[in-house]
Amino acid sequence: MSRARELAASIAVAAILGAAACGGDPPDKEMQQAQTAIDAARTAGADEYAREEFAAAQDALKRARDAVDQHDYRLALNYALDSRERADAAAKEAVDRKAAARAEAERALTGASAALSDARSKLKAAENARAPQRILADARRKIADGEQAVQKARAAFGQGDYLAVAGIATPAAARLITVARDLDAVTAIVGRRRR
Repeated sequence: MSRARELAASIAVAAILGAAACGGDPPDKEMQQAQTAIDAARTAGADEYAREEFAAAQDALKRARDAVDQHDYRLALNYALDSRERADAAAKEAVDRKAAARAEAERALTGASAALSDARSKLKAAENARAPQRILADARRKIADGEQAVQKARAAFGQGDYLAVAGIATPAAARLITVARDLDAVTAIVGRRRR
């Protein structure tokens, strides 16, 4: 064999060994599957309801791309597979957490609506008992604020923003319960004075 042929054969063997050491071809199919799984997880709400796992899936895919840039296809494949698994897990977690958030939002909205109804009833009783106008005006203002909060919570629920519902409805319910309790106390005091 001539010296040139030996050199060419050595270069070819080195190239084959180098490609084998790096893992062969880029894992394009696996990286696309990972991206598809990430997109599906995002659609399921994982970016909101399973943030950590979703972020880990995105990070693994980024690492896979970086490994491809470094021609380390075996590492890229590992990251792509990890990304897909994490994205699938994030999607499942998001579905579960979203269902729980919806149930919690329904409870919070029901509680706020009941507190609003009770506060209105106590206001009516205080008006009938002829409670001081200053107290009634303050209660009306707080009840109006509660009505707005309940409407805002209902709108958030209708848009599927279940996490926002509890953040709006729960404190509104607490304030309305306080108003109802205060009106009840005023009505009792006014009633005793009139006897």
